[in-house]
Amino acid sequence: MSSEVSARRDAKKLVRSPSGLRMVPEHRAFGSPFGLEEPQWVPDKECRRCMQCDAKFDFLTRKHHCRRCGKCFCDRCCSQKVPLRRMCFVDPVRQCAECALVSLKEAEFYDKQLKVLLSATFLVTFGNSEKPETMTCRLSNNQRYLFLDGDSHYEIEIVHISTVQILTEGFPPGGGNARATGMFLQYTVPGTEGVTQLKLTVVEDVTVGRRQAVAWLVAMHKAAKLLYESRDQ
Repeated sequence: MSSEVSARRDAKKLVRSPSGLRMVPEHRAFGSPFGLEEPQWVPDKECRRCMQCDAKFDFLTRKHHCRRCGKCFCDRCCSQKVPLRRMCFVDPVRQCAECALVSLKEAEFYDKQLKVLLSATFLVTFGNSEKPETMTCRLSNNQRYLFLDGDSHYEIEIVHISTVQILTEGFPPGGGNARATGMFLQYTVPGTEGVTQLKLTVVEDVTVGRRQAVAWLVAMHKAAKLLYESRDQ
């Protein structure tokens, strides 16, 4: 991938919306697949009462719009300002209690899990091949692509991944969770028929590398879950 193409993928611009400042991709086609569009606000003329507690709006009880769902609430029901990373807001924005809880959970994903996905090393097996290749796996800066680098280079567009399954084995002595050993992925390639599959296997001979790889598997599973939820919104 050329540096020019990489720069276009990662380019950002600052825009102002009725809800606040947003740092969005300069080219819409390179936006994060986890992103959400700003909602249409419920028109003021249709908002006579708070849509949570039913308080009547008047001179003292002002109406506010939740920046995530676009519904009308009184100040008591829409007082929290929390990060809304999936809409690219620069600063925390006003949200209703229900939306604020969801956004706070997503903020943890952005702050912790995405950093884990920057790099991990696996043995990668494509399709029915019996010979795995040692490759470094990472998520692109705009979260659109999964890059696999070894003797060869592969790019998988995240939105085309259809199946993500963590592979485990056994249970540790004394109980606890099963031991993660890898991940099974299925994805489609634009312009081709059928489904392509690959298997990521944790390299067992390096303790630090294993911990990093397992953390990567967990983060990738959470990323896939968030992506599937995005498709339903």
